[in-house]
Amino acid sequence: MTHTIENDKMRIAVDDHGAELVSIYDKEQEREVLWQADPAFWKRHAPVLFPHVGKHYNNEYHYNGKAFQTHQHGFARDLDFECIAKTECSVTHRLTATQETKDYFPFDFELDITHTVNEKNITVTWKVANLGEEEMYFTIGGHPAFRVPILPDTKQTDYCLLFKTDQDHLTYLLLDPASGTAVADKKYSLPVEKGRAAITADMFDQDALVFDDTQIEYAAIGYPDGTPYLSVTCKGFPNFGIWSVPGAPYICLEPWIGRCDDLGFTGEISTKPGILSLPAKEIFERNYTITVY
Repeated sequence: MTHTIENDKMRIAVDDHGAELVSIYDKEQEREVLWQADPAFWKRHAPVLFPHVGKHYNNEYHYNGKAFQTHQHGFARDLDFECIAKTECSVTHRLTATQETKDYFPFDFELDITHTVNEKNITVTWKVANLGEEEMYFTIGGHPAFRVPILPDTKQTDYCLLFKTDQDHLTYLLLDPASGTAVADKKYSLPVEKGRAAITADMFDQDALVFDDTQIEYAAIGYPDGTPYLSVTCKGFPNFGIWSVPGAPYICLEPWIGRCDDLGFTGEISTKPGILSLPAKEIFERNYTITVY
């Protein structure tokens, strides 16, 4: 089932499957902003990445000496959530651990995802509860895809990326194509001039650009004239991904807390760089905001 909430400026829709945002309709501009999941390019809109972002090396992780088999981005995006609350401006979904999830991720958890609309802002809030008796280890991320180009008679390379930085470049990693994990010892630079970076035709030829060290707490897609079309704000998020299928008419701005493994990492999950550690009976909560201009 899909749940719709709206105001006089915007209407959004969130599906029970994956608690996924599936529409952002800008009433002022009379257009859909979110990628509409054309399977010819990519069949998703804005999945949540939980209990891990990206891939584990060799598609497995180790916990208490046992190896658990995994796949990219975890299971939450592929499961049905329960809609537990809805107001005029928000909708909340919940996913609770089952025996099936414990075979993959051996923790008692509760994941609540709330989408809230205020003016032309959509705030996505994650609340992870550790219901068990042991420390829980996970990463979590967003993966919203936005239509680019959006204006008639323009192409994607007419647009730009906008950041709030005084630096003349941002540093990113690329993924090892064989394992889908990060080549952490080789860094690349994205040139930035007065907060603006070009979107080039070959930008995503080697998959996602992975930014660490809390470099990006605000990223926007700019129109050809350099003014913002939409933005993602994620204060305090240590990691960020920017991705598209080469040639596809969308770009993903991905706020992450944690990311894929480094190439070759085979240690215990508790020692993984950037892993979130949640004590028994405690709650982790974080949010990011999508703004349409």
